[in-house]
Amino acid sequence: MKMVVRNKSRCLVKPTTPEWKGYLPLSEWDQTGNVTHVPTVYFYKPSRDLIGLVERLRDSLSRVLVPFYPLAGRVRWAEGSRLLLECNSAGVAFIEAEANCGLDLLGDFSPCPEYEYLVPEVDYRRPIGELPLLLVQVTLFKCGGFGLSMNISHVVVDGPSALHFVSEWARMARGEPLETYPYFDRAVLGSPGNNDVLHSLCPVSQNPEFEPPPLLLGRSDGAEEWKRKTKVAMLKLTKSQVDWLKNEANDLRPRDCRPYTRYESIAGHIWRCATKARKHEQHQPTTLAVCVDSRGRMRPPVRPGYFGNATLDVRATSYSGELVSKPLGYAASRIRVAIERVTDGYVRSAMEFLRDQPDLMRFQDVNALKGTEEPFYGNPNLGVVSWMTLPIYGLDFGWGREVYMGPGNHDFDGDSLVLSGPEGDGSLVVALCLQARHMDDFKNYFYEDILV
Repeated sequence: MKMVVRNKSRCLVKPTTPEWKGYLPLSEWDQTGNVTHVPTVYFYKPSRDLIGLVERLRDSLSRVLVPFYPLAGRVRWAEGSRLLLECNSAGVAFIEAEANCGLDLLGDFSPCPEYEYLVPEVDYRRPIGELPLLLVQVTLFKCGGFGLSMNISHVVVDGPSALHFVSEWARMARGEPLETYPYFDRAVLGSPGNNDVLHSLCPVSQNPEFEPPPLLLGRSDGAEEWKRKTKVAMLKLTKSQVDWLKNEANDLRPRDCRPYTRYESIAGHIWRCATKARKHEQHQPTTLAVCVDSRGRMRPPVRPGYFGNATLDVRATSYSGELVSKPLGYAASRIRVAIERVTDGYVRSAMEFLRDQPDLMRFQDVNALKGTEEPFYGNPNLGVVSWMTLPIYGLDFGWGREVYMGPGNHDFDGDSLVLSGPEGDGSLVVALCLQARHMDDFKNYFYEDILV
């Protein structure tokens, strides 16, 4: 049976009461990296008590947009490829749809072509100032279950901020008050301070994240790699497998070195397996992008409720030959080096470095806006984003928690996420996109290299 999804209605949901209008400053982290939308999906089991479902979601969304009013605004380009956030209550796109099948057609809910119809599409052919910063779609299934999907602009939020918003939306839908009010003061991410001292301590312009990622040896650009067909896989790791990888990464660790974390161990394993599957030459440079939350690394730490981007990408670097010939601990150590660069001084210096740039274009992943399929990181590079510590499960709008939560389709070669298993038993799920020609080899290495 083929899934058919029909859109019943589409509207713009605005805050129930007027809020402040004007231009809200954006930080350097808002304006660089991914400046498009990020999709997530939730599925809920059949319930007899779904009367008024769409109305309750729409009404509670309107109410939660009062404190979270920037999401109802629009972004606009300014000089130097910079973005402005206009708080104008233009509204959030809200779509009601229905499917001709039950949830069972989606199997284990792994990302699949059908997601294209379940996640609201962002039309990047339109001027950026016309694009909603949040698009929501509620899809009703024949079995009585429903799907809730969101496409949210990365210009306005990072992962922690996005989850803050959806959790507060769910609380309002349940009739409960907000738990943590958002605030939008970008100054909490640090003032420039003494630029000369900061740049001498943290010369960010010498760090790899501010340079173009490496290409395959012998290539002058990545066009050939960007055009190759990709495939998505959801790979599960049991707690025993996670523990084995962590122990393996720490096996030859120097005594004066703090133990490698789960993330460093798992990300190192993914990096090594991708390198093997891609069959790189020994001297091929390769990078792994690590997304680091700076909230707890600032001095003083950023207090809860900050709504915006406070995460930044840093890059671990190596040669492919070293990754595959040395133990897992080597890959973990390279990732550790990248993460430990992110200090209070580094964040302040990096922001000042970006402020000094006349044009931010080369620091932005604007490929979707240009209508191309070019990934920011592709062969020979990849990115591993951790959602392991984020409260991604248990989103209850009044009909119980979801039966599945995960990313929408992500079709960029080398793009991956690591999520905690939904059972809370210490298992993990790796959502990975790779060139189709490399995926089978990657899966083989991924499990064969774990000796448990």
